[in-house]
Amino acid sequence: MSAGPSAAAGSPAGALRHVLSHLVTPLLMCVGMGLAYLGAFHAPQPHDLRVDVVGSGPSAQVLAQTLQDKGDEALNVRTVADRATAAGHLRTQASYGAYLPGENPELLVATASSDTSATVVEKVFTQVAAEQGSPLKVTDTAPTADGDPTGQGIFFLLVAVSIGSYASVAVIGGAGAVLRLRVRAALALGASLVVSVIGAVFAGPLFGLVDQGLAGLWAMAWLYSAGILLIGVGLHTFLKRWTTLGVMVLFVMLNFTSSGGIFRPELEPGFFGALHSFWNGAGFVEGVRSHVYFGGHALGGNVLVLALWFVAGLVMTGLAGLAERKRRAADARPARSAPAGKHSTAREPAAVEEAVAAEAEEEEEMAEAVGV
Repeated sequence: MSAGPSAAAGSPAGALRHVLSHLVTPLLMCVGMGLAYLGAFHAPQPHDLRVDVVGSGPSAQVLAQTLQDKGDEALNVRTVADRATAAGHLRTQASYGAYLPGENPELLVATASSDTSATVVEKVFTQVAAEQGSPLKVTDTAPTADGDPTGQGIFFLLVAVSIGSYASVAVIGGAGAVLRLRVRAALALGASLVVSVIGAVFAGPLFGLVDQGLAGLWAMAWLYSAGILLIGVGLHTFLKRWTTLGVMVLFVMLNFTSSGGIFRPELEPGFFGALHSFWNGAGFVEGVRSHVYFGGHALGGNVLVLALWFVAGLVMTGLAGLAERKRRAADARPARSAPAGKHSTAREPAAVEEAVAAEAEEEEEMAEAVGV
């Protein structure tokens, strides 16, 4: 066991100040998680949710315009000529519901795109059909795998992969701080490989979240995890014990809420909807959905998002390498100028104290990460 925080502080008052300073991190996490999760999820309301009404006659036009006006910008309603066109829009995620009016009205949805969006659309058109005195038939054109009946399994897979990634950042950055950056970067890539394999096992053999496309899911999980780990390892050079808070802001607070795994951006406030277009969690969730359920439509754009975050990780580690090289050069200059005997004698106690303090900080940082 290393010297504890109270020993490092040297007195009860110092120990108290030490504890209070470290309480800042969990309190900021509390505030951040509350603002992010409650801000994104507490009151989902549709806005500009695209739906189709099938038909080209006056009655279809009137129905579409009535829904558009009554929705107060909640829905974006258009008419399409036939069922095949409407089904094609669902396959390309250009709409989230298609209503076929008539004596036996039918609603087409794609729950693999978003179960919550499909539920909202079904609620709207069930009421429309009831006003016309007819029961509504609901047809799911893109059902999810049997192991993911709610369609939210991919989101919880995202959570698992994210936690494995950012918790590994604390270990590599803390316990591995004495290692050269290229070694830490190699460890980050290795850890991301392990995390992605675990995610693929969860998604396929263990829980059956997907019934096809497992290799592609694994590849996207690795790219996603590697981006987080490289960014986190690079940030650790600059943020030190604040790295855990930093990666939580980036890859939990802003990431999970904008991923579209629970609510698509059309059901969230505009800030989170805007993040959805370029954040890495959204790239993973939408990329897996596209790959597994929609024949690869828009897959390239989502993979590009993940690749750009990976490149950002490489850039961050490169900047960290430059900063660490400058620090080593700055530390070496006083060592060369001081007399050898005096220098070694004067530096020895300071070096011991620095090592003890660094070890205590590493343990605290890893404890904070695990606690989250």
